[in-house]
Amino acid sequence: QVQLVESGGGLVQAGGSLRLSCAASGGTFSWYCMAWFRQVPGKEREFVADIRSSGSTNYADSVKGRFTISRDNTKNTVYLQMNSLKAEDTAVYYCKADGLGPAYWGQGTQVTVSS
Repeated sequence: QVQLVESGGGLVQAGGSLRLSCAASGGTFSWYCMAWFRQVPGKEREFVADIRSSGSTNYADSVKGRFTISRDNTKNTVYLQMNSLKAEDTAVYYCKADGLGPAYWGQGTQVTVSS
């Protein structure tokens, strides 16, 4: 059983930056593909970025060039650096761990970007 705890959300003005963190426990962190998703009320949860155990990354087109995902396997933590934030980035951001078994989700952290 893997537990994921996100932190770092908050209120920021458009053009600002935030760094989200997701701390994992209960599994072999380095084996997991770690991802960030986001969701706004009334819409489906959408993919933001992921980072594989190899370190390779993928990004949604909407965040390319503004967001950077990284991981620190010594701290069992994945990060999402968000720069040049826009009002449309406002959402609850969720961390996800994908391995050979079931996927695990965190409880989410709210990001609000004021325009």
